[in-house]
Amino acid sequence: MSLGGTAAGNTGTMDGELYPAQAIAMLEAVWGEGFLSPGGADEVARITAGHDLRGASVLDIGCGAGGAAIALVALGAGHVTGIDVEDGVLARARELVGARGLAGRIGCAKVAPGPLPFPPGCFDVVFSKDAIVHIPDKHSLMAEVFRVLKPGGSFLASDWLIGRPGPPSPEMAAYIAAEGLDFGMADPETYRDAMESAGFAGVTLVSRNPWYRAEARAELARLRGATGAGVARIVGQDFVDHNIDIWERMIAVLDTGEHCPTHLAARKPAP
Repeated sequence: MSLGGTAAGNTGTMDGELYPAQAIAMLEAVWGEGFLSPGGADEVARITAGHDLRGASVLDIGCGAGGAAIALVALGAGHVTGIDVEDGVLARARELVGARGLAGRIGCAKVAPGPLPFPPGCFDVVFSKDAIVHIPDKHSLMAEVFRVLKPGGSFLASDWLIGRPGPPSPEMAAYIAAEGLDFGMADPETYRDAMESAGFAGVTLVSRNPWYRAEARAELARLRGATGAGVARIVGQDFVDHNIDIWERMIAVLDTGEHCPTHLAARKPAP
């Protein structure tokens, strides 16, 4: 399996990375410092709602620029281990973690695609925010998540799903192509089967499509306005215009329900 960064719009790669510096700057301007996907710290709180993180050891899969890890510590996590495959996003994450004096509570490590590099049963919570869309084999991933969780531990995540099984529509295919990312989208039943096959109990999936349909329109308005003008001075107007095109394509498939951001939760049974 491959382990990627986070779901977002950009123009492709630079130095082999999906999230070059200009993409990070662009997405932080839209989504907030340290975040490469929507909702910021408030969405992290919604993903983890009802779960006591106080003192928990948390693995953040696809930690990106570090915003979610910082938010998890603010919610009480004892220590967060963030992992990603790209140097650029990890450098940004370490910069933000250091600036907040959280280096003792958040570690950010580069990993290679493949099995998670941790022994069995070492995390209370495995978390991911809009990152496992980059991992095509959901069943292998869920087996690995189950393995590294302690008995009684929780998997808490959000991800970008395709709303129905089968090949994407032409509109969805055009949106994915415009993103220029290695999306490995799957439908809700694939996720459910992957979690249940791994041994998880209490599996839940909650669509965030209605929320993000409205949110994406607000983001597009900001890109067309002062936010876009400000970030254009850093990344160039062509880059902003390309992202405006991505957002327009994304909204079209959000409106049909084919693009379906979703909250995922499950529990590893205790003996």
